[in-house]
Amino acid sequence: MDPRVLDAARAAFPSTAGTVMLGAVVHDGQCTPEPIVRVPLAMINRHGLIAGATGTGKTKTLQLLAEQLSAAGVPVLVSDVKGDLSGIAAPGEPSDRVTQRAAETGFGWHPAGFPVEYLSLSGKLGAQLRATVSSFGPLLLAKVLGLNETQTSVLTLVFKYCDDKGLLLLDFSDLRAVLRWLSDEGADELKEYGGMSKATVGVLLREMVELESQGAEDFFGEPEFELDDLMRTTPDGRGLVSVLELRDVQDRPAMFSTFMLWMLARLYGQLPEVGDVDKPKLVFFFDEAHLLFDNASKTLLQQIEQTVRLIRSKGVGVFFVTQNPKDVPNDVLGQLGHRIQHALRAFTEDDEKALRAAARTFPKTKLYDIEETLTTMGIGEALVSTLSPNGVPTQPFATRMIPPASRMGPLTDDELARRLAASEQVKEYAQDVDRHSAREMLEQRFAGDGGAVDPPQPDAPPPPPMPSYAQGYPQTPQGQPQPGYPPTQGYPQTPPPGYTQAPPPVPGGYTQAPPPMPGGYARQGGHAHTPPPPPPPPPAQKRGRAPKEEPGMLETVLKSSVTRSVATTITRGLMGALLGGSGRSRRRRGGLW
Repeated sequence: MDPRVLDAARAAFPSTAGTVMLGAVVHDGQCTPEPIVRVPLAMINRHGLIAGATGTGKTKTLQLLAEQLSAAGVPVLVSDVKGDLSGIAAPGEPSDRVTQRAAETGFGWHPAGFPVEYLSLSGKLGAQLRATVSSFGPLLLAKVLGLNETQTSVLTLVFKYCDDKGLLLLDFSDLRAVLRWLSDEGADELKEYGGMSKATVGVLLREMVELESQGAEDFFGEPEFELDDLMRTTPDGRGLVSVLELRDVQDRPAMFSTFMLWMLARLYGQLPEVGDVDKPKLVFFFDEAHLLFDNASKTLLQQIEQTVRLIRSKGVGVFFVTQNPKDVPNDVLGQLGHRIQHALRAFTEDDEKALRAAARTFPKTKLYDIEETLTTMGIGEALVSTLSPNGVPTQPFATRMIPPASRMGPLTDDELARRLAASEQVKEYAQDVDRHSAREMLEQRFAGDGGAVDPPQPDAPPPPPMPSYAQGYPQTPQGQPQPGYPPTQGYPQTPPPGYTQAPPPVPGGYTQAPPPMPGGYARQGGHAHTPPPPPPPPPAQKRGRAPKEEPGMLETVLKSSVTRSVATTITRGLMGALLGGSGRSRRRRGGLW
């Protein structure tokens, strides 16, 4: 092998404590039996990518990293989509291929199993994973459901209402009950929050049904999975490897991405800031990472990118494992510091474009033709570029990976069943708990009032009668004698304002007299005085016309015939002088002059 390549590799990967060993350098088909290529433990939380075509050894590289991290005391969570990572709990089996690979890389291989707990979204292949709706929160749940801004604001309103009213949102049945209540009988209770439309509630319910069809009904509930169970170490100092078995739900990628997003968000919210540490607190490996990003909304991708970027400071590392780097969004790729690229195949024009794009993204090097190397590497070989202890990316080196110490294959069904039966963690989360929560509280409210409709109220008592002229009189029907008349309290001087009621009858059927005029009778000396009789009516007038009065002197003169003749002659003369006329007419008619 070219000595320059070895010298450059030794300079890029110093042999120090606190590293994860990957393999030996390969150049021009030759492999030096010296496992030089390593990743510093302190840089693992800078995240990484393991990519390559099917059958090139990606899963075994993931297994190798998980083993060595566990041996270094770092807890690990791996997603096992195909079911071939469960064997990490059992020691590896010697074989000719293992022996040959160990000799080629100069690695002293010894079989070993590692502490493993199995997790499951369905509860069939491990400890049942559950999370409450409240722990998701409205914003993260809205991104999982793919809601727009308006629908997200309504979901936030519902969470706020439940917090204020003490309604626990544990599973989807609780959220569904609250949505239906607030869109119907309880709509008035949202006035101070802003209200919501039934159309928006319909969208929320439909999106919930769609997520439930992929297994959300089993995932949302209690007991909620404690994140501390992921971050345990064994008494001998090894980190726990939690294997999330997804083979029975691999056709439901929404549940896988929902859980992973919740897990990262919860870790970021709960873990303290640690900055740069000697080794990470926890490392995630997302196998078949394209399942996490396929059909994901823009807001969900933004959430993943933000979480990956920020969780580094919590001491958490994330590695994505996929076939092509293009499966991971560019914004997420930009956050990754380590790259282990297995062979790529270029059978189509699109594959060739992807190959060129992948080659251009590696650091520049004069030691390799990147494009040629990516297409000529064998199984279990990869082009590796990592971050050095000072944070500088190393130039890429073709690396032959060392063999894992654990079984490179899945456990048998009997082996897995025995391990699950002996697991205390599986027993802890096996039984579903249905606490008194929002659904039961609303049902209790309905049962307490006989349903959503309020019970009929008793008839209200009639209003008190208006006071009579003599205050304190009991009212009796018209025409009946009034008991206790005359009153003992006397009559008021004037009736109450606005009083229109007829006075009560008196014995014998007569109607009580109207109130007295000012200056009339009143109570004196404690005795009631009888009202005086009314004045006699005026004499009745005879029917017919009223007699005419005698005319005066002036009226007699004005109505005389002489007066009328003189007035007529004067008027004609004046009109003729003003209007004019023919002489004949004047002679015929004559005139005053």
